[in-house]
Amino acid sequence: MSFDIALSGIQAINEQLETVSNNIANAATYGFKAGRANFSTVMAGTKANGTEIGSVTQNISQNGTTTTTGRALDAAIDGRGFFVSRDPQGGMTYTRVGIFSTDTQGYLVDSNNRKVQGYGPAVGGTLGAMGDIQVPTGQIPAVATTGVAFVGNLSADWTPKTSFDSSSSGSYNMVKQSIVYDSLGTQHTMSQYFAKQDDNTINVYYSLDGAAVNASATPAVLKFDNAGQLTGVTGNSVTIPASAGAAGGSVSFDYTGTTRFAGDATTTTNRSDGYASGAFVGVEMASDGSLVAKYSNDQSQVVGTIAIATFANEGALQALSDTSWQANASSGAALYNVPGVGLSGKLSTGALEGSNVDITSELVGLMTSQRNYQANSKVLTTESQMMQALMQAL
Repeated sequence: MSFDIALSGIQAINEQLETVSNNIANAATYGFKAGRANFSTVMAGTKANGTEIGSVTQNISQNGTTTTTGRALDAAIDGRGFFVSRDPQGGMTYTRVGIFSTDTQGYLVDSNNRKVQGYGPAVGGTLGAMGDIQVPTGQIPAVATTGVAFVGNLSADWTPKTSFDSSSSGSYNMVKQSIVYDSLGTQHTMSQYFAKQDDNTINVYYSLDGAAVNASATPAVLKFDNAGQLTGVTGNSVTIPASAGAAGGSVSFDYTGTTRFAGDATTTTNRSDGYASGAFVGVEMASDGSLVAKYSNDQSQVVGTIAIATFANEGALQALSDTSWQANASSGAALYNVPGVGLSGKLSTGALEGSNVDITSELVGLMTSQRNYQANSKVLTTESQMMQALMQAL
């Protein structure tokens, strides 16, 4: 009987050593959760008959250290939760390893080439349906300019102008250019000629691509009060004729915030919407989990937001590997949300979560296992010596 008990101890310690060795080997594995071998007593009826490894559990709830990588599609979860991926069979897997990339079709995939799950682009402030995230990797179409925001100070020291002609610099007080785009993305220059009419009125004449403008054109009229604040604007919409295959349109100038104070004339904002077509150049992840695609025309757009899954009992998740799990009845169903909302942890982008293995504790465990192994081996040796002495006495 003593032989069997000591042998069960040695076998259990060997299994424990496998767990400890696996922990140490994965100390540098991203998202790895340390395992622990749990001993239990082997019973023969009501009598103890040795020991065995009853289970091996992972310390899932303890986060590992965060390592900065600087890579645009790396992310670590600061807090609870798991990244969600769909395997080729349609099953959902959960992991803490945030190493993402795009495949040949533009789908966001994890380090095991499983499709990452998230929400589609928001429409009207509401996130899209949850599913695979696909990044548009082609051209984005041009968008025609419809508005220009212009803010500045139109000096109260300007002298009034009695007649306007764009070819004569003496007939206006200031000229500013804004870039606008037609429906094909062709860039045009819109000139604004500012001409003071009286103390509270400034006329603005518009010219597209340097076309001549004179006093017969109808200007926009900017009205100011005695405190230099803008009180009203009329005629600030400019028609853009169709040309070279591009559709016609109109551009509205917004002068909200413009003032008329003494001193120098200044411009603080001169910004137009619209842009030329652009080619995809890359994608990066923001701290709120949104995926931002960037294009060669300096435009960017959110193409999706990754999902974070949390569980009522994450420690009961079923391990598929040392760094990925699947839900079961004991863990409860996954609760999905965006990063930083509800129980979901926030994201650290350009970083990865390291292993939560404590090397010092593992080495202490190795020494303890060695002593236990020696003790069980001593039992076998002593039992053997006793049996040999008994046989010699017979």
